[in-house]
Amino acid sequence: MPKIKVNNNELEVEDGLTVLQACEQAGAEIPRFCYHEKLSIAGNCRMCLVEIEKSPKPVASCAMPVADGMNIKTNTEFVEKARKGVMEFLLANHPLDCPVCDQGGECDLQDQSMFYGIDKSRFKENKRLVSEKYMGPLIKTQMTRCIHCTRCVRFATEVAGVTELGAIGRGENMQITTYLEKAMESELSANVIDLCPVGALTSKPYVFEARPWELKKTESIDVMDAIGSNIRIDTYGWEVKRILPKNNDDINEEWISDKTRYACDGLKNQRLDTPYFKENGEFKKISWKNAYEILVKKINKTSPEKIACFTGDLTNMETMYVAKEFFEKTIKSKNLESRADYVYINNKIRSNYIFNSKINGIEESDLILLIGTNPRYEATILNARIRKSFLKNKTDIYSAGDVGDLTYPYKVLSNSTKTIKEICENKHEVSDKIINAKKPIVIIGQSALKLKSGKYIFENIKNFLISKKKISDEWNSLNIISENASTVGGYDLDLLSSNDGRNITLEEMKKNNFEVIFFLGQDNISFKKKNEFIIYIGSHGDKGAEVADLILPGAAYTEQEGFYTNLEGKIQKAFQASYPPGEAKEDWEILNDLSELLKRKKIFKNKDELINGLMNYINIKKNIKDNTNVSAPDFIDEKIILDLNDYFYSNVIARASKTMSECRNIKIKSKKTGTES
Repeated sequence: MPKIKVNNNELEVEDGLTVLQACEQAGAEIPRFCYHEKLSIAGNCRMCLVEIEKSPKPVASCAMPVADGMNIKTNTEFVEKARKGVMEFLLANHPLDCPVCDQGGECDLQDQSMFYGIDKSRFKENKRLVSEKYMGPLIKTQMTRCIHCTRCVRFATEVAGVTELGAIGRGENMQITTYLEKAMESELSANVIDLCPVGALTSKPYVFEARPWELKKTESIDVMDAIGSNIRIDTYGWEVKRILPKNNDDINEEWISDKTRYACDGLKNQRLDTPYFKENGEFKKISWKNAYEILVKKINKTSPEKIACFTGDLTNMETMYVAKEFFEKTIKSKNLESRADYVYINNKIRSNYIFNSKINGIEESDLILLIGTNPRYEATILNARIRKSFLKNKTDIYSAGDVGDLTYPYKVLSNSTKTIKEICENKHEVSDKIINAKKPIVIIGQSALKLKSGKYIFENIKNFLISKKKISDEWNSLNIISENASTVGGYDLDLLSSNDGRNITLEEMKKNNFEVIFFLGQDNISFKKKNEFIIYIGSHGDKGAEVADLILPGAAYTEQEGFYTNLEGKIQKAFQASYPPGEAKEDWEILNDLSELLKRKKIFKNKDELINGLMNYINIKKNIKDNTNVSAPDFIDEKIILDLNDYFYSNVIARASKTMSECRNIKIKSKKTGTES
């Protein structure tokens, strides 16, 4: 390990570090524009200049590897003068439009120019002018402000895995563009806005909406998919103005998907703010008192076995736990289900339905097998990890069937279940590769588990991995991709009408055997309604509200505190950033109040009692361990066909979002080449 000096302080650093990284370990702050920890080194901006003993000129610290015996100075007059010279060049062509720039107040160039800038410019020539570039409905460009750091280009190429963004020209005439002036179609495209150190790339939906110091900032959890990305919610009064990523190297690193970032404008559209009751085919506003009276009367007249409940894809764990207690103890009904389809799940142990290898564990894998999944659309951030693993480890990636462009190369296997059978019987080339791999990862998607052969695929793959010692305390190769934020939490709380794969509650509902049905934020079930009395509890007027007889307005995920369990089984807390509109209440409170009216006793006295009960239940579930072989069902010969939700319309918030609609329209209208299907 090299021994160096930084500002006369001796320290020992790891091999392979750059001078910039070593200086940061020593506590010295180095200004930078082009350098970013998650991207390759470019050395474009030269702002990170330092003085190294025996070097005749200042050195770009981001591109210089550390060597033993280096004596580095970061705060000398020589260094300061060099950085001021760089800053003068950067500001020579930069427009002085900070007051009208959306980056104002959180601009790296603005911050550094306050320290290294000068009060007068020696530049007398005309400033350059660069035309606007079209990058789609999400990214607003003002390329005259661009300082050619190329962060956006490197992100698009390295992390997003698209070649839509690049540079043309040289020197002062260099321009960042999408070449064909088309929208970026990557699901991670808007991360370039965060990466841009100036105001060249800003958020188009957020343009001129607010200044950063006017916004209330709340750290929370995303619910647009099952990843559980860490986010920051910025609000102005009641309204959510924007959502930004919060760094978490174990989950989403510094990135979030475009849907996570921009679906938030759906929080103010199609909102339910007061109870409604359907009379003569028309909804009429009623009071909470009248709504409860109608519901209590209906429940008291109905036998428990004729009452059912389906929880939705955005429902937090507190609400699901209250629903469980309400149905099992207050109503005494067993018809409670968290699935909206016939997906096979055996929730006896947690490892049967979570991503056991962990999201950051993907980077350690040397083989990945995809079965019935397209992670690019089901779990965008996870897909970026797979790409990272490929670039880092040259990981072999296989897929049962051609699932389209995943932003990395993979070998297509047959999409027949015969392929799975051959792999499990050690009669396929992939079998030996899994056996010989140190840390293989098998990812089973919801599309595979929805098949008639879902149970066969899961149990045979699991038994194969157990027999080859690929499931252990050190490494578990069996992984399930969940599509929705509430999926794993529902399985943790045993909100299943059967653990043998059957969805008995859904079967009975489609036979019209229920009289009263609760849709607890559930908007993804379609069935032919007859005489059922349907109660919808949720935040938006969507599919569930359309078929309801009684609507009770609930809160969105930004308007209430709640726990969510992500696909790897990590429980995270979402914090309240705003408040429900009108007379809307938090979902758990509605059921808690209803229980008091039915039994003269609330299920939980307060939120703390609810959380304690929830955590005790989850802890018991976590401690159950059983990796014994389970007898697999008979083989079913069928094709593994992807059955994915519409990416841009996957939930009620996204469907209410104007921005998501624009993105969807561009995707539909995008011209296909002769090589695309």
